[in-house]
Amino acid sequence: MAQDYHDLVVWQKAFDLTVSIYQLTRSFPKEETYGLVSQMRRASVSIASNIAEGRGRLNAKEFRQFLGLAQGSVFELQTQLLVARRLSMISDNAFIEVESLSNEVSKMLGSFIQKLGRGAKS
Repeated sequence: MAQDYHDLVVWQKAFDLTVSIYQLTRSFPKEETYGLVSQMRRASVSIASNIAEGRGRLNAKEFRQFLGLAQGSVFELQTQLLVARRLSMISDNAFIEVESLSNEVSKMLGSFIQKLGRGAKS
């Protein structure tokens, strides 16, 4: 596919989300290093990584599949954010900020998936 994944706004936002999650989880309790911290970081990295990997695939159908995986990782991360908030590991303000960015990425992915679905021949 012709366009470099770095040029995709959805990838840029997903990358920003990953950086935000890494910064946010620095203050989590040490006992969560291999638990929630690790899961949140892996889910956030997976979002941008799946967008990039999908962009490198041969056709729109494959790309769409990887965008779907990225969307699943957004939902996974959002669930983990709710757990962290419920356990008072993050403030309401931090939660709102990161949740807002994750929602933006999710909406962009959804639109992109729909667009590719309209153009793909099944």
